[in-house]
Amino acid sequence: MGETFNEGPRQRAYLMGTTGPVRFPATTQNADVQAFINQGVGQLHGFWYLEAERSFRQAAALDPQCALAFWGMAMANTNNEKRAKGFLEQAVKLKGKGSEREGMYIDALDAFYKADRGKDKERHENYARALEKILYKYPEDLEAKALLGLQLWLNRGHGSTLVSHLAVDALLKEVIAAEPLHPCHHFRIHLWDYEKPEFALDSSAKCGQGSPGIAHMWHMPGHIYSRVQRYDDAVWQQEASARCDHAYMIRDRVLPDEIHNYAHNNEWLCRNLTYLGRARDALSLARNLGELPRHPRHNTVTGGKSAAYSRQRLFETLTLLELWDDLIALCETPYLEPTDDEGEQIKRLRYLASAWIRKGDPGRAQPLLEDLRQRGGKLRPRLAEFAQPAGFAVKLPEGADPRPEEPPLPQLSDDENNRKRQIENSLRPIDLSIAEVEGHLAVVQGDLKTAHDKLQQAGGVDPLYLARLQLLAGERDKALQAAKSAVDGKKNEVQPLASLVELLWLAGEQAEAQQRMTTLRELAGRADLDLPVLQRLVPVVQSLNLPADWRTPHPLATDVGIRPDLDSLGPYRWHPYLAPSWSLLDATGAERSSSQSQGRPTVVIFYLGYECLHCAQQLQAFAPLTAEFEKVGINLVAVSTDNAEGLKKSLENYKSGTFPFPLVSDPAFQTFKAFRAFDDFENKPLHGTFFIDGSGLVRWQDIGHEPFQDAQFVLKEAQRLLKLPQGQPMPGLQFAAQAERSADNSSGGE
Repeated sequence: MGETFNEGPRQRAYLMGTTGPVRFPATTQNADVQAFINQGVGQLHGFWYLEAERSFRQAAALDPQCALAFWGMAMANTNNEKRAKGFLEQAVKLKGKGSEREGMYIDALDAFYKADRGKDKERHENYARALEKILYKYPEDLEAKALLGLQLWLNRGHGSTLVSHLAVDALLKEVIAAEPLHPCHHFRIHLWDYEKPEFALDSSAKCGQGSPGIAHMWHMPGHIYSRVQRYDDAVWQQEASARCDHAYMIRDRVLPDEIHNYAHNNEWLCRNLTYLGRARDALSLARNLGELPRHPRHNTVTGGKSAAYSRQRLFETLTLLELWDDLIALCETPYLEPTDDEGEQIKRLRYLASAWIRKGDPGRAQPLLEDLRQRGGKLRPRLAEFAQPAGFAVKLPEGADPRPEEPPLPQLSDDENNRKRQIENSLRPIDLSIAEVEGHLAVVQGDLKTAHDKLQQAGGVDPLYLARLQLLAGERDKALQAAKSAVDGKKNEVQPLASLVELLWLAGEQAEAQQRMTTLRELAGRADLDLPVLQRLVPVVQSLNLPADWRTPHPLATDVGIRPDLDSLGPYRWHPYLAPSWSLLDATGAERSSSQSQGRPTVVIFYLGYECLHCAQQLQAFAPLTAEFEKVGINLVAVSTDNAEGLKKSLENYKSGTFPFPLVSDPAFQTFKAFRAFDDFENKPLHGTFFIDGSGLVRWQDIGHEPFQDAQFVLKEAQRLLKLPQGQPMPGLQFAAQAERSADNSSGGE
C-alpha cells in the first residue's frame, strides 16, 4: 500500500458539513468514521475526487478495519486504475468485517477491475447490473440508485446505448423524492445536458444549494443555463463555483490548477460574460487566469489550464469586441508576451497583426505578416520532399503503344506519411493566419470581395464582420441574410445582435433595426456601453428618443432556487495565503528566521536530510543558480529534517566549494507541519518547495513524495509572478482600466 499512498492527498481531512445529504452506512463503532464515509460519498457524487480520497483516508486512519474506507479510496481513483486496485485489494481483505451490503459494493467494484479490459462494454454493463442487484436486496438504498443512474449514463461512453433517458431520470427522481437536495441532481444535469437541457432546470435550481461546499456542484447548472442561452444565470452559477473554489484553495493551501475543473469553469465564465457584453468583467477574469501560478504538471501555456485559457480568452474577447488598443498593449505585457511554443506564437502574430490593421496602422502589421510567411517558407520545402512525381519517362518496347498508362507511383511509408501529416498540421495554422492578415489588408486596399473570401477561408472571423464587408461591397441581401443567420445561431448574445442592428440601419431597414433594438435593450442590461459596437448604435438610439443609457434591467429568474449571497461562498478572486513564520538553527547553531527575509522574496526548500539522494540532487540543482536568484532579489534557504550534525554532512557532501545558501534544522518537523509538507496519514515529512514574495505570501509551491528538481523553472516563474500587478490594471491598458473595480461589483448584487 505504500506506493499507492505516495500519491493523492497527504494532509488530514476535516468535516465540512457542506457536501450534501448522504447516508452510506458503514460497519464501524466510530461516529466520525461514519461522518467521513458519508462526506466522501457526497464528494464522489460531486466528482471531487481529491477530497473524496482524503475523506476516506481519514476514515481509514480512524478505523483501519473499515472496509468501506478503502472501497471509497478506490472509487475516488476512477481515472487511475493502478491506484484504485491497490486500495481495493485492502477493501477485499477487510470485507468480512463489514455487512453483506458493504461486501456487495466491494465485490461489484472488484469484479469490474478484474474483468477483461478488452471487453469494455460488457465490463461496464456488468458493473451496472451488480449495482442493480444491490437494489434487489436493499431497495431503499438511495446511494445505490444514484450510482446506478450515473453508471447507466456513463456506459454510453463505453459502447452501450442509452435506450431511455426518461427511465434513468425516473430512477434518479426516486432518490430526489426521498431526499430533495441529494447530490444526484448533478447526474440529472449530465443526463439531460446534450439531450433536453430544459428537462434539468429543476435540478439546476438545487444542485449547488444541496452541496454548497463543492464548487463543481455550482458549476454544473451553468451547463444547463448556457445550453438554453440563459447567460445571466449561467454567469451566476459559474461565479458561485469560482468563489467556492477560492475559499477552499485559500483555506486548504491548494494551488488553483491542482483542481481539475477550475480553469474550465472560469474560461466558460469568461465566455458567458463576453456574450452579455460585460467586457471589463470578462477581461479582468481572463487576466486573472494569466496571473495564477504555473506548474509543469498543473498549469502550462499549452496545457488546457488557466495559463492557456487566459491567452485564448484575451485574444478572442478583445478581437470580438474590437478592443484593438488593449490587445496591442497586452501583447507588451506578461499576459500576451511571445512564447517558445510555436502554435501559441503563430496565434499571437495573427491576432496582433490583425489588431494593428483594424486599428488603422497596417504598416505595423507588415513585419508580423513577414514573420508568418518566413515560418511557412521554412516548412514548405520539407513538405515538397514528400511530393509524388508528376510522371517519368519510360523506355517503350519496339512497336508498343506510344501512350501507355504510367506505371504506379511509389507509395509513401507509414513513417513518411506521419511526417508529412505533421508538417501539414504545422503549416495549416500559418496559412490560415496569413489568410486573415491578408484579408484585413485587402479591406484597407478597398478590395472587399477578396477580403471577404480570404477572411472566410481563414476561419474564426466574426461572421457579423464578414456580413458587414458584404454590405459594403454592395451585396445587401446576402449580407443581411448572413447576419440574421449568424444571430439566430447566437441567441441572447449582445455583440451579434448589436452588429445586426447596426447592419440593418446601414442597409436602410430602420424599422427592423428599431424593433431589434428593443430586444437588445434588455439583453444588454449589464453590458459595457462604451463598447465600439454599442457606440455605433447612437443613431438608432437617437431615432427612438432613448436616453444615453438605453439599457433596461434584465428581469431576475424565479426558477433558480434560493441563491445564497455570493460573498458567503468565497472571494471573487483567488489570492495567495500568508506563509507561516519560522525560526530555526543552522549548522553553526546560529538562529535563522523568516523575519530575516522580510520584504525580500525567498525560495524555501524542505528536504529529508543528507541521506536522501533525491534531496541531494535537488540541492545540487538549486545551488549553482543562487547568484541568479540573488541577482533578481530572491533569497534561498533549505529546511532539513536533520539535526546540526546532519546539516554539516550535507555541507560536506557539496563538492563545489562552500554551499551558497543557508541550511537550517527542523528535526521535530514543526516547520514542515506548519507548511503542510507533512504526511498526516503516514506521519512523515514530505518534500516541499515554496516561493514566498516580499509580503510573506506563498505565490508558488510544490509538495510531494519527490522533490521539485527544475530550479530554472522556479527562477523563471518567480520572476514572472513578481512582474504581475496582482489585481491592478497593467500600465498602458485603456478599456480594461476599470476592469478590477467592475469585477469587485460583479454579479454578487444580483
